[in-house]
Amino acid sequence: MEFLLYLVLGAAAGVLAGLFGVGGGIIIVPVLVLSFTAQGIDPQVLTHLAVGTSLATIVFTSINSVMEHHRKGAVQWSIVAWMTVGILLGAGLGSLTAASIQGPMLQKIIGVFAIVIAIQMALDLKPSASRAVPGKLGLTTAGGVIGWASAIFGIGGGTLNVPFLTWRSLPMQQAVATSSACGLPIAAASALSFMLIGWRQPQLPEWSLGYVYLPAMVGVALTSMFFARFGARLAHRLSPRLLKRLFALLLLGVGVSFLV
Repeated sequence: MEFLLYLVLGAAAGVLAGLFGVGGGIIIVPVLVLSFTAQGIDPQVLTHLAVGTSLATIVFTSINSVMEHHRKGAVQWSIVAWMTVGILLGAGLGSLTAASIQGPMLQKIIGVFAIVIAIQMALDLKPSASRAVPGKLGLTTAGGVIGWASAIFGIGGGTLNVPFLTWRSLPMQQAVATSSACGLPIAAASALSFMLIGWRQPQLPEWSLGYVYLPAMVGVALTSMFFARFGARLAHRLSPRLLKRLFALLLLGVGVSFLV
């Protein structure tokens, strides 16, 4: 039954990854927290396990999403290259930051983040395209900040990257596609860091590789890889305003549940 939940979760995360340029972690982490709680996993490690597992699944989601966006010629690889330099450093630091926070407190922080993103999506708040794409130093710095925050929240960075790129005057479709490409190094570097940081942690359940729970990773990855391409195709065909608002309502409920 739990594995079936992971398959459904992967399908939802894959669609979100392709449609909105996010890695799906904003929904994967809360659902995994609830699932791990029901499984009786130690509260001190379950949130870190959810974050690390989410990041590991985003590696697979990102690959397929990027391939589809690249096929349509929407990925700005020069931006991805310089942001990745900062992402790799930021993701490692973010993983260490998350590991230093107690599990229950990390859960509350993620809850607040979910509520903020829900409000942003529901009200469709976007920065106006007022500045040009920054140079190499600016992109590297932005990548470092986004990589650091993404590792803490277990996300692929799209919820931060897309607003940044649209603010820097990138058209929405290119911002989504480029954000998807940035999600791969964020997820890979962060997941590896969580594996190493959680290595030999005694409270972890069987089939864990550090802070990555392999059954959940496999279940989510199996369906997310297929549905990411489906979501990417939808992103080029329809306006996702209604879907964003429904998703925002779901996120709001999740965020509040994490805080009470």
